[in-house]
Amino acid sequence: MSAPNPPTDRGLVWALLLDGSGRGRQVGWDGIGAWRPEQGLLWAHFDISDPGPDSWLEEKAGLEPPIAAALLAEDTRPRSAPSRNGLLVILRGVNLNPGAEPDDMVSIRVWLEKNRIFSTRRRRLQTSSEIRHLIEAGEGPRTSGEFLCALVEKLVDRIGEAVDDLDGQIDALEEGAGAGDVMELRYQLSELRRQTAHLRRFLAPQRDALDRLVRQPDPVLSERDNLDIREQADRVQRFIEDLDLIRERGMVSQEEFLSRIAHQQNQRVLVLSVVSAIFLPLTFLTGLMGMNVGGLPGAGSRFGFAGVVLLIAALAACAVWYFRRRRWL
Repeated sequence: MSAPNPPTDRGLVWALLLDGSGRGRQVGWDGIGAWRPEQGLLWAHFDISDPGPDSWLEEKAGLEPPIAAALLAEDTRPRSAPSRNGLLVILRGVNLNPGAEPDDMVSIRVWLEKNRIFSTRRRRLQTSSEIRHLIEAGEGPRTSGEFLCALVEKLVDRIGEAVDDLDGQIDALEEGAGAGDVMELRYQLSELRRQTAHLRRFLAPQRDALDRLVRQPDPVLSERDNLDIREQADRVQRFIEDLDLIRERGMVSQEEFLSRIAHQQNQRVLVLSVVSAIFLPLTFLTGLMGMNVGGLPGAGSRFGFAGVVLLIAALAACAVWYFRRRRWL
């Protein structure tokens, strides 16, 4: 393989040469260019938001054009594609970068051969850094298959934490359904449902990608690797079922919120209607007695005003009694 000879080191996040015992040492572009299979397992990790690695991956890495295009793609969805020379795996992980939403999942693209691994990213993914720390501590993967298993396991662990967090949020919303600001609870519920839908959008194809790895074993993966990936595929399936349950619970909670809002509105309308019904005959009476014409009863009596007030009070009391009897109050 010819030396990459890039103008700068931009785009190369790191390159590690693994010794097969869980340890490794860092190399640069020169080390990548001078690498030979007998030297050990090479893992090169690139940041393709920088154009530095593009031409090297396309022209000098010895990759088939569709593989290089997949590693450099702007937008991807989880999938796995065995090839005669290796295995292409594209997965998504929870975004744990500061200020980011967990459901805004980050893509990582990996090309695995028996003796070398290329991985690319557009945004930082902590999972790859965790694997690097394991290698620096002497507890890293020894083969390409173990690397993929470690990557999948850590991605699924983070997904599990995100699903548990959503489950805790729906529990809190259900507990607060009878108290607090209904509109604020509705906003929180809508945000929760949005996150659930977004997370599930990528988990379903991720499950399919892992299932395909299990159904169509690749020479890069050992039997033990296949068993590990099968276990992670089952975990992803359980998380999808948990998300479906969270979505259903969210729909039930939303219906309860809507019913509560409708009940509150009906109560307010009822109070206004009762008050209007009580004052309707009183308004009629005062309007009738206030006509500026002769012959009004009590107009010439000093007890006329008191009599009208007592009549109004009696009518109001009768209306209140009637409404209470009908259980409208």
